[in-house]
Amino acid sequence: MSPKHLPPDPLLDRKSAARYLGFSPGTLAVWQCKKRYNLKCIKVGRSVRYRRSDLDKFLEERLLA
Repeated sequence: MSPKHLPPDPLLDRKSAARYLGFSPGTLAVWQCKKRYNLKCIKVGRSVRYRRSDLDKFLEERLLA
C-alpha cells in the first residue's frame, strides 16, 4: 500500500486516549495543564484530541531497558 493510501492517523478524544494509555481522563487533563509530560495534543476551542501515533511515541519513550 502506498503512503497516499494509508489510513490517516486516528484522533482520539481525551476519554479514549486515557483508556488507550490506561489512565483517567482527569490525569491527562492535569498533565496538560501542568505540562508535566510532553504529550502533544490538538486543541480547538474546548475540544482536545490526541493522535494515536503521539500516544504510541509517549509510551515507547517510557519503556524500561
